[in-house]
Order: sequence, then structure tokens, then C-alpha cells
Amino acid sequence: MELIDQLRHFSLLDAIAVIYLVGAWGILGYIIENPPRKRISTSVLVADYRREWMVHMITRKPRIFDATVLSTLREGTSFLASACLIAIGGGLAAISNAERLSGVARDLALDAPQIIWEVKILLALFFVTNAFLKFIWSNRLFGYCGVVMASVSNDETDPQALPRAKKAGDLNITAARAFNAGIRGIYFALGALSWLVGPVGLLIGGTLVIFVMLRREFASTSRAILLRDEP
Repeated sequence: MELIDQLRHFSLLDAIAVIYLVGAWGILGYIIENPPRKRISTSVLVADYRREWMVHMITRKPRIFDATVLSTLREGTSFLASACLIAIGGGLAAISNAERLSGVARDLALDAPQIIWEVKILLALFFVTNAFLKFIWSNRLFGYCGVVMASVSNDETDPQALPRAKKAGDLNITAARAFNAGIRGIYFALGALSWLVGPVGLLIGGTLVIFVMLRREFASTSRAILLRDEP
């Protein structure tokens, strides 16, 4: 009963703001990975280049370049997974010492029960944890991609060369999807932290995250470059 009484400190606007943020996270992810044909996202545009990369890899000798690029991609997932793990540890430490956070909040005229701060931090940790799992899975998929790449023959007349190269391309794209989902998780975790200043702050923070993500996927300079006509 005491827990329920404490949770009553959350207002209807708090609930609306949380639903808005979580809903935007899910819907935005779907739109980016399944964009309308007339407005392709940057992530989907790059996927085509990933497929072409694997096809060109068949005749490339040696494949040091391909191995280096794949290694760089895996290192990126490892780094961000480690960063998420550190953030999760920091968040859990903040929850375990929420009394200190409450003291800081009182100094800022943001007084609220300890459970309120814990729940707000947990929302950010939800997104960070999801990002961590996505980065781990992306790292593993890039590993699978490397194994399939190694099985592709340099002989373009080999009947298995092109099918296996296409498999490697599909695995690479799937790994990239998981990586992109992890990046979105980090963005939304930052947006979730704006809840610390109240539900209006969460609505504003969530809206800023949505704007940034939409711009980078559908109106960025990099997207314009990818769409530029080639000779």
C-alpha cells in the first residue's frame, strides 16, 4: 500500500509523457527500418551498399580491406556495449543512493519522494539496457557475417560464391539493424533523463529526440550524398 501511495505522486501528464516517449521509440524504429518508398531512410540506403560490398568481395584479392572494415564494425559494437554497461552500473548506483539525489532535487526546488526518482532513472535504464542487448547481438551477427565471408570462394565461377556472398550481405544488414536500434536506444535514454525535471521536460526531451532522429534518417546531408546520381 505504501508503494502505491508513493506512486500516486505521478500525475496523468507523467503517464502521457512516458507513453509518448515509449510509443515514439517503437513507432520511429519501425518507420526507419520500413520507410515509405518515396522517402527511403539513410539506414535502408546504406543496406544496398552493404549488399554490393559482399558481391564485390568475391573477386577482391586479398580481402584485407573487407576484414578491416568488418573488424571496425565489431569494435564499434563492443565499445558502445561497454559504454552501456557502465551507464547501467551508474544508474543502479544512483538508484541505490536515491536519498542523495533527492537532496540535490530539494536544492533545485524539485522535491519529490525517493521512489519517484528511482522510477525516473529506471525509465532511462530501460532504454540503455535495450541498447546494450542490441549491441551485443549486433556484435555476434557481425561475427557470423565474418564466418560466412570467409567461406566465399575467390573464384567467381564457383556456383556457391554469389549465394554465400548474398548470405553474408544479409547477415551484415541484420547486424546493422541491431546496431541502429541500439543507437536509437541511447538517444531515447537521453530523452528519458529529461523526466527528472518533470513531465513537461520529458515531452520536450522526447520531441527533440524524435526531431533529431527523423532529420538524420530522412533529411541529412549524408542521405543526400547517398541519393546523388552516379555516372
